Amino acid sequence: HYRLERDLGAGAFATVWLAIDEYLDDQVAIKILADNWARHDDVRRRFIDEAKIMRRIDHPRIVRVFAVDELPTGQPMFVMTFADRATMADRIRDRRAQARRFDNDEVATLMIELADCLAVVHDFGVVHRDLKPSNVLFRTPRRHEQVSSIDGDVMLLGDFGLAKDTIARSGFTLAAGPPAYMPPEQARATSELDHRAD
Repeated sequence: HYRLERDLGAGAFATVWLAIDEYLDDQVAIKILADNWARHDDVRRRFIDEAKIMRRIDHPRIVRVFAVDELPTGQPMFVMTFADRATMADRIRDRRAQARRFDNDEVATLMIELADCLAVVHDFGVVHRDLKPSNVLFRTPRRHEQVSSIDGDVMLLGDFGLAKDTIARSGFTLAAGPPAYMPPEQARATSELDHRAD
């Protein structure tokens, strides 16, 4: 009962689609594991673990997972919050195109918002390990929400594909993450990584 509208982005392992939930008449995002990876048990398990971590956190500051399913092709997928106000990467790109920069007050506000998001993740014993502008998303606030962002949108974190659950001791212990944003301790293969890396 999901009607795919357009792809929102693709990574090495999966594609995220904007879709309409025809039962609830609402927009959702659907992440689908690539067909070539769906036959790899370890990648498939990691994909489902990502959905489980996000579902366990279940907080307005984190992209929420509503359902996990499988396509007739055998590809696992999960349905989640659609962040309708784009990503930090989009906002940085737009500012550059306008030859504008974030001023110091805006940067401080955004960093406080990001710290709030990370506090939620860390309270659940999870290290994100993939913090970069494209994984910092924004959505329109609901009526009851108080927002302190620079533009009135709600910041939330997405893409927990590299996340490490320190409570369950699950997740890769190999070096992983975006090199431009990776802390030095994350570049080493270790099981001692904790929330300070984020």
